[in-house]
Amino acid sequence: MPTAESLPVDDAHQAWLDRLALAELAVPILGRLYRERDVVTHVHGKKLVNQSPIEILKAHKWARRVGERVLRIEDTMTVLRVVDELGVRGISLDLGRILVDAPETGLEEYAREQVAALESWSQDEPTDVVLYGFGRIGRLLARILIGHAGSGLGLRLRAIVVRKGGEDDLEKRASLLRRDSVHGAFQGTIDIDREANTILANGTLIQVIYSDDPTSIDYTKHGIRRAIVVDNTGRWRDEEGLSQHLQCPGVERVVLTAPGKGALKNIVFGVNHESIGAEDPVITAASCTTNAITPVLQVVNDAYGIEHGHVETVHSYTNDQNLIDNFHKGARRGRSAALNMVLTETGAAKAVSKALPELEGKLTGNAIRVPTPDVSMAILNLSLEQEVDREAVNELLRQTSLTGELRAQIDFTDSAEVVSTDFVGNNRAGIVDGLATIASGRHLVLYVWYDNEYGYSSQVIRVIEHMADQMAKARQLQPA
Repeated sequence: MPTAESLPVDDAHQAWLDRLALAELAVPILGRLYRERDVVTHVHGKKLVNQSPIEILKAHKWARRVGERVLRIEDTMTVLRVVDELGVRGISLDLGRILVDAPETGLEEYAREQVAALESWSQDEPTDVVLYGFGRIGRLLARILIGHAGSGLGLRLRAIVVRKGGEDDLEKRASLLRRDSVHGAFQGTIDIDREANTILANGTLIQVIYSDDPTSIDYTKHGIRRAIVVDNTGRWRDEEGLSQHLQCPGVERVVLTAPGKGALKNIVFGVNHESIGAEDPVITAASCTTNAITPVLQVVNDAYGIEHGHVETVHSYTNDQNLIDNFHKGARRGRSAALNMVLTETGAAKAVSKALPELEGKLTGNAIRVPTPDVSMAILNLSLEQEVDREAVNELLRQTSLTGELRAQIDFTDSAEVVSTDFVGNNRAGIVDGLATIASGRHLVLYVWYDNEYGYSSQVIRVIEHMADQMAKARQLQPA
C-alpha cells in the first residue's frame, strides 16, 4: 500500500484533506466522551482531548516513533464508535496501546474486547482540592486540574491560599495563571470577581483565600469539605508542620510538593503509591528529580540489579536562586543564576531509597544548576550486578514506555535532534534519551530528560487522584 509521501502531488493533498476531515469529525466525539463520561483519550500519553484536528493527526504520526507504525485516523474513529456504543465511563483510552497490535480485519470486534478489558473508575461526588501556595508548581497544578475537570466528578479545584501582595493581588494571580513565559498561554478563558474574590477559569470557580496561618482557615465557610490540601510553599517539610492544615475544618488529607523530612512517606507515583494508606493523612510527592529517576532505576534494578551508582542532575535554575549575585543562605546559590553553572547539592539520590528501599545506601548525587528556565537532565552512572547490552536496555526502556506498568512515568526518545526545549510540557516523570545510553560490561550510563515543572506536576496530580479514589471508596464503605 503506498504511503502518503509516495503518492502523486494531487493524490497526496487529497489524502491529507481526507485525514483532516476525519480528525475534524473526531473532535466533538472526543470532547463529548470526556465531558459526559470522563473518557480520557490519548496516544501513548499524548492527549487528544481539547486538541486541534492537526494536533490529533500529529499524535497519530508520532506513534510511529514509539510503536513503529503510524496510527490510522480511520481506525481511531472505529474505536471511538465502539466506546460510544458500549457506554463505558471513567477509562483511560490509549489508542496507541489498542491499535499497535490491531488486526487488519475484524478491528471492531477486536476493539470491543480491548475496551471492555480497560479498568474504569467512578466517584459518587467530586473531591475538593485546595492549593496552598500559587507559585510555579501551584499554577501548573491549577492548569492541569482545570483541564481535567471533565464531567465534574473527579478532582475539583475549589480554592487557592496565598499571602496578599497588594490591592491588585487578584488581578496579578489571574494574570500569572493566564500567561506563562515557559508553558505559554492558558488554554481557555479567565475572569475575576473582585467582590467575591474568585477566579473563574473554564467554568471552574476558584476561591482566593488570603492567609499566612494554615490553622486559621475554615474551608467549610466556602462550601469546601473533605478536601485534599496541596502545600506548594515548602515552608513546612515535616509531619508536625504540615499537620497544621488538618486542624482546619474541611480538610482531610495533605500533600507536600517537595521532599519530606522524618517519617513522612515520599511518594513517587507508579513506584510506591500503593503504600499510601488511611493512616497517612499527610504525605509528600518527593521532588521532581526523584520522580524522574526512580521509575527508571526500578526498571534497571529489576532487570539487572544495581550495585551502586552516582546521579548527576543538570537542573534548570529556580526561584530559590538569585538573578544576580546577592546574599543567599545556601552555598553558591547566591551567585547569578542567569550567568553561571552553579554546583550544589541534591537529596534526590538519597530520597530514591524512600520509594525503593532496596537501593538504600547505593546512590550518591550532586546537582548543577544551569541558566535555562525549565527542563532538566539526570545522568545515571550505574554499576550493575550483571553485564548489560546497550540495545537490550534501550529496548527494555522503550517497551516500558509503551506497554509497561510505568508507561505513565517513563518516556523514551531516540531522536538525534532533540534538545531540552523539546520536552517542555511533557507529562512523563522522565524521558530516557536512548541515543545517549552507554553500556560496557556491568557499567551503564543513562541520560534522562525531565520537565521539572510540568512532568513533576503531572506526577503530583496522579498522587492526589489516587488519594481521591481511596477517599471515594472509603465513603462508599461507610454505613448510611
